[in-house]
Amino acid sequence: MVKRTLPTNPKTRRLIRLLRRASRSNNVGVWRDLSDLLSVPTRKRISVNVSKIEKFAKEGEFIAVPGRVLGFGNLSKKIDVAALSFTPSAREKITAAGGRAISLEVLLNLNPRGRGVTILR
Repeated sequence: MVKRTLPTNPKTRRLIRLLRRASRSNNVGVWRDLSDLLSVPTRKRISVNVSKIEKFAKEGEFIAVPGRVLGFGNLSKKIDVAALSFTPSAREKITAAGGRAISLEVLLNLNPRGRGVTILR
């Protein structure tokens, strides 16, 4: 049987530990789910386009993406998006629509109870 390994990037490993610790201390499942989705190999990591965020997100909610946000599509809603990384065009489109493009660690500090956070895959 093959041994499962975590990502080798130290920042990603630190983020996974922070999310798991927050999940245990606040008894919130969304942080545990995010840490599990971040623990996959890099080649299987999730990429989400801005058009998918436009389609599935509601105005004013927090969207968490356990991967990279890409800039294909348009965004007309004011949505706060937290992700592992953003392309420059995706960051520009999110801020132009009135939302915020933040890291997952900042989202964890802003909303430790995980209320209103939706994971988009």
